[in-house]
Amino acid sequence: MKKTVELKLFPDQIEDQSFIWKEAALVAKIPLADVSLVEVSRRSIDARGSRPVFRLRCDVWVDEMPEKQPSQMADFSDVSGAKEVYIIGAGPAGYFAALRCIKEGLKPIVLDRGKDVQARRRDLKAIQQDGIVNPHSNYCFGEGGAGTYSDGKLYTRSKKRGKIIGVLQMLVEHGAQDDILLDAHPHIGSNKLPKIVTELRESIERFGGVVRFDSFVTDIDIQNNEVKGLTINETERIETDNIILATGHSARDIYELLAKKSVYMEAKPFALGVRIEHPQTMIDKMQYNQEDREENLPASSYGVVAQIDDVGVFSFCMCPGGLIVPAATAPGEIVVNGMSLSRRDSPFANSGFVTAVSVEELAENGYTGLFATMNFQKDVEQKLFAAGDGTQKAPAQRVKDFVNQKVSEELNPTSYIPGVFSADMNALLPDFIAKRLRKGIVEIDKKMRGYNTNEANIIGVESRTSSPIKIPRDRETYMHEQVKGLFPCGEGAGYAGGILSACMDGENVASAVKRWLVIG
Repeated sequence: MKKTVELKLFPDQIEDQSFIWKEAALVAKIPLADVSLVEVSRRSIDARGSRPVFRLRCDVWVDEMPEKQPSQMADFSDVSGAKEVYIIGAGPAGYFAALRCIKEGLKPIVLDRGKDVQARRRDLKAIQQDGIVNPHSNYCFGEGGAGTYSDGKLYTRSKKRGKIIGVLQMLVEHGAQDDILLDAHPHIGSNKLPKIVTELRESIERFGGVVRFDSFVTDIDIQNNEVKGLTINETERIETDNIILATGHSARDIYELLAKKSVYMEAKPFALGVRIEHPQTMIDKMQYNQEDREENLPASSYGVVAQIDDVGVFSFCMCPGGLIVPAATAPGEIVVNGMSLSRRDSPFANSGFVTAVSVEELAENGYTGLFATMNFQKDVEQKLFAAGDGTQKAPAQRVKDFVNQKVSEELNPTSYIPGVFSADMNALLPDFIAKRLRKGIVEIDKKMRGYNTNEANIIGVESRTSSPIKIPRDRETYMHEQVKGLFPCGEGAGYAGGILSACMDGENVASAVKRWLVIG
C-alpha cells in the first residue's frame, strides 16, 4: 500500500531522514514500525512566512516497496545498419532526438558545427580572457548547445509530467543527481553538465548512432519542395531524404541559408534587455526575510514581472549564486548570459531583465521583413560592442543610476570575467527598450523592496532569450509545411523555451520522423 502525504519542514530538519520518516508516518496515520519506505517525490521552498520552510510530497509505503523503474534505454538495440536520420545540432533537442531515433529503430547521424564538450572549453577560455570569439565554438555553439554552459536549468511550464520525468530520468542515468526528479525548479550546474553530455553522446554511439563535430552544414539540397541532401563544410555532399533541424536559437546562417532556398519562415516576437546583478546576500534577505541565510537553504532565486504600457517586462533565466558570461556567437558583438555551478555559491545573483519585443513594434521602428527581429537583435549587439574597446568588455551602469538616467561614476564588483565599463545604457539601448526597463525596475521595486539599488549593476545586452525566427511545421507531422523531409525542432525553430522543452520536442520530432518513414 502507498499513501501520499504533504510535509512542512524547517531548514534544520530537512537533512534528518529519521525525522522525515516519523513525520510522514504521523501524517499518514500509520505506525512507524509498519512503514517500509518513505520516498520524497516533490520538494519546494516556501518563503512566504516569517521563516522559510521546505514543502515535501512523500509516498509512504507499507508492507511493500515500489517497483524499480526500468532504464530509459531498456528497449534500445543496435541501429548501426538501420535507416539513417540526419540531425543538425548536438544540443538538448538534437541529442534527445538522437536517443529517440534509437528507441524507434533508426540510426541517428548528428552533425554539429562546434567541438566536443571538452575541446569547447578552450574556446570559452579564449572568449572570457582574450575576447576572441570562435563563430563555431562558443557559449551557444558546440556539443550540448547553450544549456551546457548556462546552468542546466530544467524548469518548464509544460504540463506533460510523464514526458518530463522520462527526460529527467534519462539525465539521471547519465550522471545527473537524482535531486532533479524532486525539485520544483531543478538545475544541474555548468560544472557537471559536460560529463553528462559526454555520457549522452557515448550512449548514442554505443547503440550505433554517429556524432560528428566540426561539421558545419553549408548547404541543404531542396528540390521540388523535397529534401534531397546536405553539404558539410562546403565540400562533403551527403544524400538524405530527411533532416531534423535542431540548430538552437542563434544560428543566423541557417536562417539565411533557408531563406535563399525560399523555405517559408516567419519573424517572431522575442525579448531583449540586460543582465541585472545583485549581491546574493541582498536577494537572500529580500526572499528569506533573514539577515543571514539559514544552513540548508539554497541561494535564493526570484521571478518578477510587470506590465509597462501593456507590454511585459520580466526576469529571465535567473541564476542565484551565479556568473555572467559572454555569449556572443560572432566577432563584433556583445551578448551576455547567466550560469551557475551546481553549488550556486558565487557571491552574486544575476538574472536577465528583459522586455517583450513584437514584430509590429519593430515595424514602427523601421525594421520590416523576414529578418526584422533578427536584424534588430544584431544591430543592438553590434552597437554595444562598438561602444567598447574592441574586446568582450561589456557596458554597465548601476541600477538606480540607470533609472535616474545618470552615468555611473563607479561600478560595483561583478562576476563577468571580461570586465565591464561605465556607459549610458539609456543611450546604447533602443529608447523604447530602455524606457520600459526603467519603468519596470520602479514597478518591481514596489513589490521587491531594494531591487532598485545602486548596489546592483545592469550589464548589456541580454538578447538571446529565444529565436527571433520561427520555422513553421505541421502540428500533426512535425514536418515543415512546404518542404517534405525537413523537420524543424527545438528552440531554433521556435518550438521550445529551455532545456526540458527542447529535449521533449526532440523526442516528439524523432517519433514523427519514424511515423513518416513508415507511412511514406
